[in-house]
Amino acid sequence: MLKNKIAYSALLIATFFISFNAHSEEARIENAEERQVMSLINKMTSSLQRGDIEKVMSTYEEGAIVMFEPGMALADREVSAQIFQEMAALKPEVTYSGHEVFIAGNIAMHISPWSMKGKTPDGQEVKQSGLSVAILRRQKDGDWKMIIDNPYASRLEN
Repeated sequence: MLKNKIAYSALLIATFFISFNAHSEEARIENAEERQVMSLINKMTSSLQRGDIEKVMSTYEEGAIVMFEPGMALADREVSAQIFQEMAALKPEVTYSGHEVFIAGNIAMHISPWSMKGKTPDGQEVKQSGLSVAILRRQKDGDWKMIIDNPYASRLEN
């Protein structure tokens, strides 16, 4: 009897993961609030790819923390803008392999595996990848802005 319950539980878990992975990343984004969070993430990414640093910075709350290197938090807005400008010079192509958004009141968390490729001004190819974890806060006007942006969360796996 116990063996049957364990086997049944394992089957349920396997079915959940198979059905979860069979759906597109858009299927996981279930409601208007989650779509608003995704819209902000997409705005930041597309703005970086276009080199529009003003729009990139508009996706962050004043005092936001950005991890430009694993384990190195930066809260200086001017330095962040300068680093984003240097990143934009690579003409980055950023892709995501899925998204999860969780919302609790006025706080949201976005999790996504990402990869980026670009080229330095002298033509050297640059490739990076990681796991992004971003924390966002709903603003008084209803919009969302990032308060913590850590694209290197996967470093903790090593």
